Amino acid sequence: MIERYTLPEMGKIWSIENEWRTILNVELAACDAMAELGEIPADAAKNIRAKANFTVERIKEIEAVTDHDIIAFLTCVAEYVGEDSKYIHKGLTSSDVKDTAYCLMMKQAAEIILDDLKKFNEVLRRRAVEFKHTPCIGRTHGIHAEPMTFGLKLLLWSAEIERDIERVEHAKKIVSVGKLSGAVGTYSNINPKIEELVCQKLELEPVKLATQVIQRDRHAEFVTTLAIVASTLEKIATEIRNLQRTDIREAEEYFQPGQKGSSAMPHKRNPINCERVAGMARLVRGNAVAAMEDITLWHERDISHSSVERVILPDSTINVDYCTKKITKIVDKLLVYPDAMLHNLNRTGGLIYSQRIMLAVVSKGVLREDAYKWVQRNAMKRWLEKEDFRTNIENDEDIKKYLTKEEIEECFNYEWFLRNVDMIFERFGL
Repeated sequence: MIERYTLPEMGKIWSIENEWRTILNVELAACDAMAELGEIPADAAKNIRAKANFTVERIKEIEAVTDHDIIAFLTCVAEYVGEDSKYIHKGLTSSDVKDTAYCLMMKQAAEIILDDLKKFNEVLRRRAVEFKHTPCIGRTHGIHAEPMTFGLKLLLWSAEIERDIERVEHAKKIVSVGKLSGAVGTYSNINPKIEELVCQKLELEPVKLATQVIQRDRHAEFVTTLAIVASTLEKIATEIRNLQRTDIREAEEYFQPGQKGSSAMPHKRNPINCERVAGMARLVRGNAVAAMEDITLWHERDISHSSVERVILPDSTINVDYCTKKITKIVDKLLVYPDAMLHNLNRTGGLIYSQRIMLAVVSKGVLREDAYKWVQRNAMKRWLEKEDFRTNIENDEDIKKYLTKEEIEECFNYEWFLRNVDMIFERFGL
């Protein structure tokens, strides 16, 4: 599924070709830095930059013998460069270039996801304004609670996406680091200035301290942040799925002409795209567990994290990129049914106004416990015996001692519940 729908911009980052190209860029930046510091001949650095190249096929051929990917890569590059290849990788260890390259790739992936989220938020804000004053029922425990607006639902999602953008910005900063400090991070065979110059060129921040590897708490924070984003997307998708249920049907995914919902039942209009987003979010959360498992390595490094990252980093970023673009299209073209919302708001025969009635009685000096009991007994008659709630409230001997018929009628006005909607939207500059 992910392979089939991979978007070129994100998929390209994690291609084998681009991974090696990024590693090569780190090696070239290191050679340039060494030349700048007079540690290798300037002409050699120029020659290396001019000639350095590789093919994935040749790297694979060499690796079949060496059983070491970075050595296979360096051997392949040396075939292009010639004599000056002796300066490539000078004083470095494999993780110096690979970890730095992976951080560059995560940074690039984060930038794509940030762009996705910002575009999604624009759609959410636009549609929130569109339905700012569209009344609908709010539900708690799946049960009708009190009136709200559909615009508030959309604005709530926008607020969460804003926080997700902040989270991804922070995660991007955490992984935008580089490390060229040798076998156990002591700069035993490399000048620390080289790390500084390389990171400056690559727009990364040198880590303050590393072992042979950049510590994997950074990667774990990156992937767990993606898991939070995916969970936000699933939350939105799940709400739309619920609203599309036949017995609610207040909103639904756009169903294009010619689309089919079922091989057996021609009437079906299913929320398949939201279900896809919900399912794919589970994969990212699973990857977050794997990323946290990668934090623990033996001593100054082992290789148990490497095979995991080859899966979870491209998988998670491609997944979130795809799902964010997908949910953006869903919300952008979401079919919304205000009449159904108003119908559902009235389905319980006014039970949703119970709190306002109770508080109106309390405002007359009645104990809250008594007012609650009086309103609840009439509510239960509506639930269990289908009696008219409002009529029973008006005829309740206890309640009518304190509220007039006109005061009771005023309690059954949904607009009273929406009087602060504009104020809430103003908090978001809308």
